[in-house]
Amino acid sequence: MKKLWILLLTLTAIVAKGQNLMPIEGTVSDMDSKTALRGVMVKSSNNNQVLTDERGAFTISSFVNDTLTFLFIGYEPTTHIVKKGEKIKIYLQSAPTQLDEVVVTAYASQPKRAMQVGSVLQGNVAGLSVRQVRRTPANTESYAEFKENKFISPLKEALSTFAADVDVASYNNIKRFLNGGNLPPVDAVRIEEMINYFQYDMPSPQGNSPVAIYSELSPSPWNSKHQLLRVSLKAKDIPTENLPSSNFVFLIDVSGSMYDANKLPLVKSSLKLLVDQLRDKDKVAIVTYAGNASVRLESTAGNQKMKIKEIIDGLEAGGSTAGGDGLKMAYNLSRTNFIKGGNNRIVMATDGDFNVGASSDSDMERLIEKERESGVNISILGYGMGNYKDSKLELLANKGRGNYAYINDIAEARKAMINEFGGTLFTVAKDVKIQVEFNPKYVQYYRLVGYENRLMDAEDFNNDKKVGGDMGVGHVVTAIYDIIPAGVQSEEVGNVDPLKYQKSQDQSNTNNSSELATIKFRYKDPQGNKSNLQQHIVMHDAVQPMSTDFKFASAVAELGMLLRNSSFKQQSSFDALIQRAKQSKGYDEEGYRAEFIKIAENAKVLMKSNEIVKN
Repeated sequence: MKKLWILLLTLTAIVAKGQNLMPIEGTVSDMDSKTALRGVMVKSSNNNQVLTDERGAFTISSFVNDTLTFLFIGYEPTTHIVKKGEKIKIYLQSAPTQLDEVVVTAYASQPKRAMQVGSVLQGNVAGLSVRQVRRTPANTESYAEFKENKFISPLKEALSTFAADVDVASYNNIKRFLNGGNLPPVDAVRIEEMINYFQYDMPSPQGNSPVAIYSELSPSPWNSKHQLLRVSLKAKDIPTENLPSSNFVFLIDVSGSMYDANKLPLVKSSLKLLVDQLRDKDKVAIVTYAGNASVRLESTAGNQKMKIKEIIDGLEAGGSTAGGDGLKMAYNLSRTNFIKGGNNRIVMATDGDFNVGASSDSDMERLIEKERESGVNISILGYGMGNYKDSKLELLANKGRGNYAYINDIAEARKAMINEFGGTLFTVAKDVKIQVEFNPKYVQYYRLVGYENRLMDAEDFNNDKKVGGDMGVGHVVTAIYDIIPAGVQSEEVGNVDPLKYQKSQDQSNTNNSSELATIKFRYKDPQGNKSNLQQHIVMHDAVQPMSTDFKFASAVAELGMLLRNSSFKQQSSFDALIQRAKQSKGYDEEGYRAEFIKIAENAKVLMKSNEIVKN
């Protein structure tokens, strides 16, 4: 009788719903970034519950007109009434405070326990064993503040000196913001990294030189009175089979903050792409860090791919973040397995949110400066959002003879790990520095567009103890100077009253040279300590229409200035740069330039809606 009564009640409930149970499908994403959210609890009123997968997708048995509840740590709870035939799309809004650490021990079947609100969470949510939670502000991303380069008179400062840099993290991070419908923070926009994200067609160096130099002088597209000088360095191309043996250490952040789908799961996928590129003569070790650092895999030959991948697949997120300890252990392990004359490199994958032990920017700077003379280079792969520490990762790359990329999807992982394998992981020239001397006879003012965080004192150029940038196989480094020619009246520079106590000396016509500028660059061989010098002359009458690559690079620079709402954007406009980018898309096998055009169009809409720039 009791069973019959229960059955009757169930049938009554179904009739009341007017519908039998059916599979309901949908996806759950972050409201701001539109990134898929993994591990969201989806609960129906009949107590069915599931978790979203790595694509944010779910399937749950429910009724039409039933109410589904969506619960995820760090986000506001959301409900949705099921409609017939719909595929549900849910966007969760971050809570005013979100979880900085979730210590996930495993997917396990354990009894449910009461959950405490506050700093500690004990128990099990739909089979997910959760041990500890600490709360921090919802968005703690950090970017190093910098002031844009100004126009400089060569009469006051004839030399412009900077470290050549092929970091590309800024562009992909900007793309993440724009594709999510948001403008990036101003200090996240580093124009040189935007320009250097793209490949440009340059001949490889001839002879024994690992680097070739190229220049181009053209009218400025954003100010007809100005000129733009493009300075590019091209590293030699080396077939993969001819690259030296590698001693890799994968340094992987497995702290609680790495649990999100676009963090540790994406790290695993990225590193497995890299494992597929390993040759028999290469070897790799794996170090992980959370509350402490540990060696997960001793140095193993590159032909043991299944063994390496099994270790990577078995990694789980949980704990605090002792990044400094992880770096120390990785450097020690790399030195233990050092290959003389080989490629000794740490590949670090993290969101940069260190919070235990040596964790401040100054701590990291001291640590990396101490370790960089070991002969071990570092490649930094940044992941995630919300708590992303770009400022710390950029510092590590700049100070540690490293390069830095931001990876937010598998396409970017493929670009770094497969398409640009040699450039990302094999150095052909280290401590690369560029110094340009401008002739005041032809140059009234000049401005370096970007590289604000890589500027050097003039005397640092000849000082081999001062660290420059590193260039990998096939890399191209491009810098753009905005030049105000002599005799041109420009509103971009102010004027100063004549000095009262001394006479200003006009030196602009004291030479008879027909040279506009001399470009010098220094580099060291990867195993060397003494730099080599090369130089290149730019004649004042070398002005010519922009090449296809120069057009595209200038469009990228122009977008950067508009995103920063630069004081030096002059007559820059979205319409002009988009048109120029379309004209110079050229051969675009991977579609990177076409993608740039799309994000520029997105930026135009967003900037206009925020009334920052009006064309």
